[in-house]
Amino acid sequence: MIRDLIMRNRSFRRFDSNIKIGEGQIRTWIDLARMSASGRNNQPLKYRIVTDPKLCAKIFPFLGWAGYLENWKGPDENERPVAYLVVVKDRSISENHYCDDGIALQSILLGAVEDGFGGCIIGTVNKRKVAKLLQLEDKYEILWLLALGKPAEEVALETAEGDIKYWRDEQSVHHVPKRPLDEIILKP
Repeated sequence: MIRDLIMRNRSFRRFDSNIKIGEGQIRTWIDLARMSASGRNNQPLKYRIVTDPKLCAKIFPFLGWAGYLENWKGPDENERPVAYLVVVKDRSISENHYCDDGIALQSILLGAVEDGFGGCIIGTVNKRKVAKLLQLEDKYEILWLLALGKPAEEVALETAEGDIKYWRDEQSVHHVPKRPLDEIILKP
């Protein structure tokens, strides 16, 4: 079960913009993160849900998409995320978020995949402009944006033969090379 969810959980960058996600649905995924492990049990992460199409459109230009695909500027208008989840660290709780962000994002994405949705963790963000747009208080530091929607692309995992850069073929299948298991396990 967990293996199947992990294998289906890819970085989706193109979505069916006709299929919306309600705030309530996203709240159930955030609740999975809330119940996940937290370094020192500090729980410094907070989330800003964005589902309003006009606000989503305003956020889109502040994001970078798929750095290895140099000639691709991101999804077409009808393939853009229908929601964003802005992941912030509340500095009034802690200056350190340890590994909480990775744990939380994986929990959220596994919940999304289980419900037939998907997402992409975006780190190339003009954080200053997004914070201003969303009127976030200074105590909140944007860590990541999670683009969410119903995936509208095929992502194929394959064994890497040296090069680990993802790529798209002529049919727009997104190929993701993964290092072989024996290459990542250190031998005594």
